[in-house]
Amino acid sequence: MDLKGARTGHGSVGLESDDLLRMYRCMLLARKVDERSWILNRQGKAAFVISCQGQEAAQVGTAYNLRPGHDYVYPYYRDSGITLLLGQTARGQFLSLLGKKEDPNSAGRQMPGHYSSRELNIVTASAPVGVQYPQATGSALAFKMRGEDGVVLACGGEASTSGGDCHEAMNFAGIHDLPVVFLIENNAYAISVPEKMQVAGSIYKRAEGYGFPGVEVDGNDVLAVYEAARDAFERARRGEGPTLIEARTYRMTAHSSDDDDRRYREREEIEGWRQKDPIIRFEKYLEEAGLLDDESKEEIAASIKDEVDEASEYAEQAPYADPEEAVERVYAEG
Repeated sequence: MDLKGARTGHGSVGLESDDLLRMYRCMLLARKVDERSWILNRQGKAAFVISCQGQEAAQVGTAYNLRPGHDYVYPYYRDSGITLLLGQTARGQFLSLLGKKEDPNSAGRQMPGHYSSRELNIVTASAPVGVQYPQATGSALAFKMRGEDGVVLACGGEASTSGGDCHEAMNFAGIHDLPVVFLIENNAYAISVPEKMQVAGSIYKRAEGYGFPGVEVDGNDVLAVYEAARDAFERARRGEGPTLIEARTYRMTAHSSDDDDRRYREREEIEGWRQKDPIIRFEKYLEEAGLLDDESKEEIAASIKDEVDEASEYAEQAPYADPEEAVERVYAEG
């Protein structure tokens, strides 16, 4: 498969060394937070985990084009890499995972993976799959009506494109030339349903029917994703309308901690995709570019381990909300 931008170098897309190292650190932090979350689940401390492993490049590469607190993002439940890049913390992730009072997303009211932040313009996910798309186009319409240069990023998996919400949102965005970027993280499985039984044809080619560009990109190549997203964001800021990006990647874990993926896919398939791990791939690129060596890699890994250790320990010790607080900030008061 010849995917757009698969061999792009960082110089040609305007990224500096510091940008690449920041992207790498965020991808690795998302992975390590995720791995610790599974441990907490297996220890009986976290009720539910839904993983980002394998999709970090698609998330970080796209989100690196966002302006935190100015643009809006409607993430889906795997988008830990996006929210960490924008400014959420490992501590916040674990507080949310464990449903603690200090959870910055919902004060312990939401399921794990339902990210939100007023300051960062991260809009909380709704539980039904795909409803974020029309919500995101509404925010994009507001930007256009106000004459502002904000862009909205709406994210989801390939299965979310099978619902009517996705069609209606893209059709509306195309009609009104809205500043919205649709990121479809095609990770090959909708729970136990493989892509070939979920998607007819190609997702990115559907954009033509809505009157705007669609791009297929190697979702395990963070620089290729960044370049495709950069072009889409620039196009939106110029008032030229939406873009659909299909980032082809792979979900390395089960759908969630409640899923047994041994029932529907072979171990050989997973191991084959692990050879394309986006983090290992980016490490090799950074090493070849002279930006990462064994010493600096160990320093970054040690720093992240300390951050994850502190964050998870803090969250485990943090208090739960009092029962009386359950309906606070849910209903209008006064």
